[in-house]
Amino acid sequence: MGENGREIPSAAPVLPEDTDLLIIMLGTNDLLQGRSPEQAAEKLNRFLSGISLDRNRILLIAPPPVQLGAWVPNQQLIDDSRTFAQLCQTLAEHLGIRFADAGKWDIPLAYDGVHFTEQGHKTFAAELLEELK
Repeated sequence: MGENGREIPSAAPVLPEDTDLLIIMLGTNDLLQGRSPEQAAEKLNRFLSGISLDRNRILLIAPPPVQLGAWVPNQQLIDDSRTFAQLCQTLAEHLGIRFADAGKWDIPLAYDGVHFTEQGHKTFAAELLEELK
C-alpha cells in the first residue's frame, strides 16, 4: 500500500484473513508534517490497535533516522526521528508485535535526507530478508 507522502492512516485497512505478514514502516512523513514523535507514536498506536490480524503476523519497522538534507533543515527533525524509533520499539513491545529498527541497517539516504538511494533500497531489502528468516 505504499504511497508517496503517506502518513499514518487514521483507520486500519481491511486485510484478507489469510494475510501471512503485514509489514508497516510509517511515521517519517508525520514528523515532516510537524507532529511530535509522541503524537506520531500515538497515531501509530491507534492504527495498529485497529488491525485484526494475530499479533505475530504484524512486523513494525521503525524508519531509519532522517539526515540533514533538502527536506531536513535542522537537528530537531533528526532527534525526533530517533525518538520516534524508540517509541516504535516500546509500542511493539506493548502490543506484542514483531519489531525491527531500520536505523540499525546503515541505509544510505538521498540528497533530501529522507528517501533511500538506490543502494539504500538494496540494503533495506537485504536487511529485511534477514529479518524475515
